[in-house]
Amino acid sequence: MKKIIILFIGFSFITGGCDKRLNLSNPNLLTSADYWKTKEQAYAGTTAIYNALIVDGSYMRSFPGLTDSRGDDFTGDSPWLDLVLTGQFIIPTTSDPVFWIWREFYLVVNRANQVIANVTPYSESILPAEEKKRILGQAYFLRGLAYYNLATTFKIVPVITAPINSTNDYSTATATEEVLWNQIFTDLATAEADLPVSYDNVTGLDKGQKGRATQGAAAGLLGKAYLYRKDYAKAAAQFEKFINGSLKNVYSLVPDYRDNFRDVNENNSESLFEVQFTEGAGTDVNWCCDPSASWKQVQAVSVTYGMEGAGFSDYLPTRWIYNEYKQEKTVDGKSDPRLLATIASYEPADNSTLAYGRPWFNPLTAIYPRKYTNDGVGNGKTFEGAAESGINYRVLRYADILLMYAEVLNEMNKTAEAYPFIQQVRTRAKLPDLATVKPGMSQAQMRLQLGHERALEFAIEGQRINDIIRWGWLYDPARLAELKSHDADFNTWTPGNEYLPIPQSELDVNKNLKPNPAN
Repeated sequence: MKKIIILFIGFSFITGGCDKRLNLSNPNLLTSADYWKTKEQAYAGTTAIYNALIVDGSYMRSFPGLTDSRGDDFTGDSPWLDLVLTGQFIIPTTSDPVFWIWREFYLVVNRANQVIANVTPYSESILPAEEKKRILGQAYFLRGLAYYNLATTFKIVPVITAPINSTNDYSTATATEEVLWNQIFTDLATAEADLPVSYDNVTGLDKGQKGRATQGAAAGLLGKAYLYRKDYAKAAAQFEKFINGSLKNVYSLVPDYRDNFRDVNENNSESLFEVQFTEGAGTDVNWCCDPSASWKQVQAVSVTYGMEGAGFSDYLPTRWIYNEYKQEKTVDGKSDPRLLATIASYEPADNSTLAYGRPWFNPLTAIYPRKYTNDGVGNGKTFEGAAESGINYRVLRYADILLMYAEVLNEMNKTAEAYPFIQQVRTRAKLPDLATVKPGMSQAQMRLQLGHERALEFAIEGQRINDIIRWGWLYDPARLAELKSHDADFNTWTPGNEYLPIPQSELDVNKNLKPNPAN
């Protein structure tokens, strides 16, 4: 859907004034009762859900930043204390960026709920059955994605599955973790059943569009959700669809790892789902807060992560992750190519002495993020234009499917069977055969090896803190000591604060909302 126009769908809910005898409505605005009448409105309503993924608190800037910063591969380096304190696990409950994340993913939920509630009654004479199925499948997928992000970020949240119709709906109670995750599983399973493998040969207004949710996106995210909850058998069943099932040969690793983080070769064979950003549309950068039709469709990870002199440099890679890339040489004796795709570093030995297309302009010993920045694209954009980035944010890649499948095999006592799937990822990085350099690993050894492999493949992709949480490393004294040696931010971690706190403003207005362990 890259390059389809993102629509802001506003519904006017008219209320009376103080004088009960007067109830005026604006004839130029559609009410919710007037909308949802045509096929075009059903498609537009679905597109509006995607729009909620490109605002500040979601994938445009804050969600990647506040998620990355809590891993041991990233640390805050900003005068904006919220960004530093998040990584140190001491962010206050009044933090604006934390609230934006909460707000934006509930915006996704709200818009998805409207589509599900209002498109479901459409007759086939207005919306053919296959088109209706695809539209609803996308709404279920996006709601499932939103709840997955809310669950991994806040642990416990309200589950809302219908449009807000009255003030009573404003005070939904916090759901249990079981209810929350079951909703995620249900939404994603429904989406998987309803969505096409691709939109190339469908009939409808979405024919040929890239970026819409697909069956593979839903199947993969459902597997990831099962893995997060340690339901290894169900996770394995999902991943096996990509190996020998209905999705076999649909996805593959792209030869060049960097193609996963550039504004070219987007929506490629490795991408299961990515958030669409583009330059050239709109007039105002969508920093915050209320969506406007004039907003640009650009992401600001590029400028937020951009190095000194070419961006805000709000975050830095840790020395640990830099050194982790140096542990192993490639089969031709070079450094892991993912290093310089992920981290901007002055590396004469690897013919890398440029940044943003010009000679290195920072201290020679400094390291900065490169992934998702305009340095990674190689277009030379400096600070003034760094926010104008059209790089799509990759939410789920085939490399993740391979490594997650290896993980579930290991957890199901099939450690030897995990090697080939890890090796596919290593082979692209030109690393030697793991079965040769580390043969016969035990289950425990393979767990640690997967921790290393995932760190290198997914550094600065919003993955690490979720891996650390589900592996239980923070509550294992030996692993916690390692994390502290990787990143001093973990010295101020206390139990429960691996999650972001429920925003205080939400707790103040919703008396049925419970604080989470980080409050």
